[in-house]
Amino acid sequence: MTSHTHGPVSRPTWALPSGKPPLSARMMRATWRRLPAKLHDVGWEPGLAVPAADGSPLITDHYFPRAEGDFPTLLVRSPYGRGLPWSPMYGLLFAEQGFHVVLQSCRGTGGSGGTFDYWRNEVADGQATVSWLREQPWFNGTLGTVGPSYLGYVQWALAADPPPELKAMVVQMGLHDPYALFHADGVPRLETALAVGVGMTYQHQGMGPFLKATLRLQRRLREVTTAKPLRGAFTSAFGDEVPWLDEVMAHPDAKDAYWDGASLAQSAERLGVPTALITGWHDVLADQTFEQYDRLREAGCETALLVGPWTHTSALQQGWPEVFAESLAWLRAHLGADPSDLRPTRVRVHVGGENAWRDLDDWPPATPVNPWFPTADGHLTQHAPTDSAPLTSFRYDPEAPTPSLGGPLLSRTAGVRDNTALEAREDVLTFTGPPLTEPVDILGPVSARLSISTDTGHTDVFTRLCDVDPQGRSVNICDGLGRLRTEGEEPSQITVPMSSTAHRFGVGHRIRWQISGGAHPRYARNPGNGESALDATTSTPVRITVHTDSALTLATHTAVRAAEDTV
Repeated sequence: MTSHTHGPVSRPTWALPSGKPPLSARMMRATWRRLPAKLHDVGWEPGLAVPAADGSPLITDHYFPRAEGDFPTLLVRSPYGRGLPWSPMYGLLFAEQGFHVVLQSCRGTGGSGGTFDYWRNEVADGQATVSWLREQPWFNGTLGTVGPSYLGYVQWALAADPPPELKAMVVQMGLHDPYALFHADGVPRLETALAVGVGMTYQHQGMGPFLKATLRLQRRLREVTTAKPLRGAFTSAFGDEVPWLDEVMAHPDAKDAYWDGASLAQSAERLGVPTALITGWHDVLADQTFEQYDRLREAGCETALLVGPWTHTSALQQGWPEVFAESLAWLRAHLGADPSDLRPTRVRVHVGGENAWRDLDDWPPATPVNPWFPTADGHLTQHAPTDSAPLTSFRYDPEAPTPSLGGPLLSRTAGVRDNTALEAREDVLTFTGPPLTEPVDILGPVSARLSISTDTGHTDVFTRLCDVDPQGRSVNICDGLGRLRTEGEEPSQITVPMSSTAHRFGVGHRIRWQISGGAHPRYARNPGNGESALDATTSTPVRITVHTDSALTLATHTAVRAAEDTV
């Protein structure tokens, strides 16, 4: 890294030639409630051409407070365009609070030159943008970054070799590992991949083309996700070929050389820049956020974590007042030396069931881990089995796949949903604990240790934690999927991570463990015959047998005293 110094700002921001921010941004700003009062009027310099390392112009808009003073700068790099909602949410709101905001379209998007490649240019382009900033008379040498999703990925790209000016980061529902976004244990995250493809391809073209493409995908989702072969089937829904999406889907092995350099996990492992992390319990990138937090803590980096009751998209909608307040407090504390709004603890999580926020010293908290075991009569108990005998079985048919319902998706069906109808299917097993006589808090990672045998040797296993209320309504808390190969009648073991949660099971509620052979179209169907999920043209139904030594592992925060003989 090269050290740079900056003299006093030679051109006051109020004197910069500019117009008002876009009308659409100001109109959207007027609809928001529970946000801080505006501190400054905002000026706008649109369409600046920032040279990338190879000379490609990166089109950039500059928002700034129209006031005398010395203001820090926020860099926001996006492949989704510079219009709605990014213009009001990041350009306008943060400039009102006393920041220069540099909102830039990634190469190949939003009018920027070059060709978009999902991850290969962000390190160099971020550094080139900082070099440009150093030449701007209003840049005072204090830089922060902020943004969600892929706007988080570009922050980790800059942090791979952090410039000395970088003093704070806020990664909201952020990506650092593209492989894990598109695949789970080698299984394509089909619905998420298609939604990402639409966003990356159309959103930077404006809301009109993006909404049209989204509706087209919704109309053709079943046709696309049940096609044989699956490879290339999405072209009709997109209206054109999307080469980068073809490529990411065609490489399900995390060790494939194709993914070399894609993950930016190492950025967090050695980072010293104070970094705030924000996610939701049903965010498609929640697990990546927890990994980022673990790495930052291991590195001794100053960090904070906020986890709300949100999906990837609702965090920027219903959750925006909390997300914005958290982000603003962190940036003011580390770019403007005003720590007055920082919370006293490192971690704040929303506890489902209790519907309340809880401040914690760390995540996960020190919590005992307790296994719960399935029984042949469909119960869930803390009494360990004495053998590994077959317990029960079900038939999974790829031609009539178990549907996905709720959870961490990018669609409007994401989040908490009533699972009652899903659990009535013959291809879904449930094991249910007794009514609780006192509240039970689950705080931390959830996982399933499964002992499985099959008749074809090939299966996926989807496993979910649910909360059953006294009226019998079952809602999803967290879940996960794993791929399994078996041989003969002997069971094979697999541990399936089911993400993390902070959830209170109230008095009279029951803990439920749900097991099935898939969740389609969230995940591509396993054809059951060993063929690739992308290339299979035939399928084979599979008989899946669960054995007694399977267990659901929960980080139980309070003692469990339930009438085990009560069902």
